[in-house]
Amino acid sequence: MKKLLYIIALMGVTTLIFNACTKDLETTPIDPDEITSASVFEDPAAYTNFMAKCYAGLALGGQDGQDGRPDVAGIDGGFSQYLRLYWNHQELSTDEAIISWDDATIKDFHYQQWGSGDTFIAAMYYRLFYQISMTNEFLRQTTDALLSERGVPDDIKAEVQFYRLEARFLRALSYWHALDLFGSVPFVTEADPVGEAGFYPKQITKADLFTYIESELMAIEGGMKDPRSNEYGRADKAAAWMVLAKLYMNAEVYIGEPKYTECLTYCNKIINSSYTLAPSFQQVFWANNDQVIETMQEIIFPIRYSGEHSQTWGGTTFIIHAGIGGDMVGSDYGVDDGWGGTRVTPEFYNKFDDVDNDVRATFFTEGQSLSIENVGDFTNGYAYPKFVNYSMVNGEKVNGYSLTFPDTDFPMFRVADVYLMYAEAVVRGGAGGSLAEATSFVNQLRARANVNTINESDLTLDWILDERSRELAWECHRRTDLIRFERFSQSSYVWEWKGNTQQGRSTSLKYNLYPLPESDVNANPNLNQNPDY
Repeated sequence: MKKLLYIIALMGVTTLIFNACTKDLETTPIDPDEITSASVFEDPAAYTNFMAKCYAGLALGGQDGQDGRPDVAGIDGGFSQYLRLYWNHQELSTDEAIISWDDATIKDFHYQQWGSGDTFIAAMYYRLFYQISMTNEFLRQTTDALLSERGVPDDIKAEVQFYRLEARFLRALSYWHALDLFGSVPFVTEADPVGEAGFYPKQITKADLFTYIESELMAIEGGMKDPRSNEYGRADKAAAWMVLAKLYMNAEVYIGEPKYTECLTYCNKIINSSYTLAPSFQQVFWANNDQVIETMQEIIFPIRYSGEHSQTWGGTTFIIHAGIGGDMVGSDYGVDDGWGGTRVTPEFYNKFDDVDNDVRATFFTEGQSLSIENVGDFTNGYAYPKFVNYSMVNGEKVNGYSLTFPDTDFPMFRVADVYLMYAEAVVRGGAGGSLAEATSFVNQLRARANVNTINESDLTLDWILDERSRELAWECHRRTDLIRFERFSQSSYVWEWKGNTQQGRSTSLKYNLYPLPESDVNANPNLNQNPDY
């Protein structure tokens, strides 16, 4: 990795990732034959190129179009794309999604019977640390001393300072994902050596990693660009506040200590910023969700996609295509065909108490059975085409640029989640909010969804968990939510095919964390495996 890092960072990251990242990060290619560790950063454009790759690491799976030359070895580039892997870990393991395919151990996510040799889990782990390594290297190469030594112009120096803060945000984001998925993991920063013989990263405790993520985000938030003043798709203060809010919301899981008051502090910062709820729920998941101001104002941090510039078999390409099959017609959803993979369980469908009116109940039921007798049959289980590759413009349906690779951005964080976290933190006893305001926020979501509003007495934890599922399904929150509510593994709450039985069953508590890849545990003497793997 040491030898390839600069080439990886700078090849193939030009117009290919234009919309996977941001318009300002569009650059021109550098001839790989001229690339050496000493010469890369002689060109001031290299800093923008490298930052573009850091963002594109969330959106694409490789160095070439359609995930060619994969970043993670040993697995197809489309399968190893960051969002696709994260979606599988966060959704397929829950009551919100099940998949019909037989690719390697993919069904084991829903069955909750994975092991330490699982290819997909290893790919997620290595994808996280690939992303962390990229941001570490950017920070190594952009110190004040090196910028001055290279004679970087002052205007580029000033922009690089913002890039550095964004790189630290992206690193904190991946470390939060690592904490949430794996718990205690190897820990490296820009201060650690690269490729030094005999160097093995130390394993950091969950408590220390929690503190590191918290301190990093607090250190950078003040210097980041104000909410919605950065280019859409790049992190701003609200993105840092959001990760802090998520970290505090789940603090009891991570460190055994409640921090709901702290969660409310950062929810309030976002609520009082220029981010606000979009008027239309459906439009948040349309192909033009990066072009309509009213929609963009809800999306705090997206992973960006463009059918023209960022073609991947992961991301929203996977989410949209895999959710179409049976009697569904691809063109109805702005794509050329469906892959017949992902559906929902009856337990998720039954959470909707007004399925005929709730605009969030985007189920396709024709030719589909509610119950899932055969996991491998796409028509077993209702389809859920929440994300689509079209937009409604002046009453006309307009498809994305490509029928194969959607334009639809993925909203990793949006304001609706903030409203629901605020409500939950209040109900759990956090200071700095009110039940009346929590109910008001929830009712704004309910009114937008075209369903009845609730009273303060209705706002219980069980109700909030169900409402989070109705509002945020397939947005990579469900596993984390179920673990926080003690409903994920060892629990009386079951769903079809949890535990590899149709009626569902409780599973081992060990599944609340994924195992570290056995290959890494065997290679690094500093690592201890998660319990019971």
